Amino acid sequence: MKGANLALGAAGLAAFLALGEAVPRLGLAKEAYFPPTSRIAGALADELADPAFWTALGDTLTGWALGLAIAVGAGIVAGVIISVVPHLREATASTIEFLRPIPSVALIPLAVLLYGTELRSVLLLVVYASFWQILIQVLYGVQDVDPVAEETARSYGLGTWARIRHVLWPTALPYVMTGVRLAAAVALILVITAELVIGAPGLGARIAVAQTSQAVPEMYALIVVTGVLGLLINVGARSVERRALAWHQSVRGEVAV
Repeated sequence: MKGANLALGAAGLAAFLALGEAVPRLGLAKEAYFPPTSRIAGALADELADPAFWTALGDTLTGWALGLAIAVGAGIVAGVIISVVPHLREATASTIEFLRPIPSVALIPLAVLLYGTELRSVLLLVVYASFWQILIQVLYGVQDVDPVAEETARSYGLGTWARIRHVLWPTALPYVMTGVRLAAAVALILVITAELVIGAPGLGARIAVAQTSQAVPEMYALIVVTGVLGLLINVGARSVERRALAWHQSVRGEVAV
């Protein structure tokens, strides 16, 4: 079954690439704005041979990794504290619901005013967008803790940190891993967006330069790179999730199937 799925996926990708080659060749789209797949592939090969491309890729991955790490750490700590401290969740609910829907791109002017085109501008946007993905999942995870298990832990004399470790955390971990997977994708989107709009160093800035200089095949090649990067990040996040939750029923059932 797995081999058949891989074959079907490869066939679908081949058909998509063939369609991308045929559309401009047949005159269905202007080649100046939608180059054939072969030209994009050639531009991609040129990019891979350019050291500046790898520097830009490193800048993008640095902003993504740092922003995601800060958001995950802050989201987990804040979520646990808000859930454990009595009445703190009720006191912060309206503030969270007010701040969470604010689009991160709306903070771009603030980021530019504070930090210009530095890495800190990118981190501000990435952390703000990714933080909520983690925090909300942690809050939902803690809310799902079995009251009987909680009371049993209390009756056995477990302290606050022991209950967090042995009762709260195992229940919340599946939610946390879902939040991390979502936050990883959101962080990449915000990194590329910040680089495109602000001009911070990275793949987004190279895409903007290619667009303004009418280097259309190079622009599409860089867009392909960001798509591949997103795919790899998603696959990596799912792999980490499976390893972290190898004991969980959902993952064991998935492996069994």
